[in-house]
Amino acid sequence: MEGKQSWMERLDRKRDEIGEKLVQKEINLPTELITGILFLLLGILTLVIMPGQVKVSDTDVVNGRAFPTLLMVVMMICSGIVLVKELYQVFVKKQPLTTKKVNLLVEVKALEILAILVLTYIICAITDLFVIGAVFCSLGFLVYFRCRKVSYYAITLTVAVLIWVAFRFGLGVNF
Repeated sequence: MEGKQSWMERLDRKRDEIGEKLVQKEINLPTELITGILFLLLGILTLVIMPGQVKVSDTDVVNGRAFPTLLMVVMMICSGIVLVKELYQVFVKKQPLTTKKVNLLVEVKALEILAILVLTYIICAITDLFVIGAVFCSLGFLVYFRCRKVSYYAITLTVAVLIWVAFRFGLGVNF
């Protein structure tokens, strides 16, 4: 038990050291320009990969691609509007880009959460077992939020496994 506590304490100290450095750093981002481009590219990418991901049956009245396609087209139109508006303000009205000051510590914390979720997905995809991904996700978030009580780990892991067992064997859902 002492080894686990010292490991957690070392991890917390390292995270605190990095946090102290990052809390002082802020950058200005052209938010309208970045979000317009990002969501336009995301919409295009989604439309390109969707035929390989969502199969269509000839017997379907409305296929599984209809709503995602509509959603991506609407998102791309809105992204285009944001881009045109921002470029109009910069080139025609000669106003500076709309920027927002971003604190790096806040963004790194968000990336840590995203990393836990992406790794959970990768683990589920590689092992083909949802329960292993769920256990990793549970442990990852408990460590991220600096949980110290061993009982919380035991309860969370037990509940994650029991939910999987209930769905897999009780309801017959294979995931």
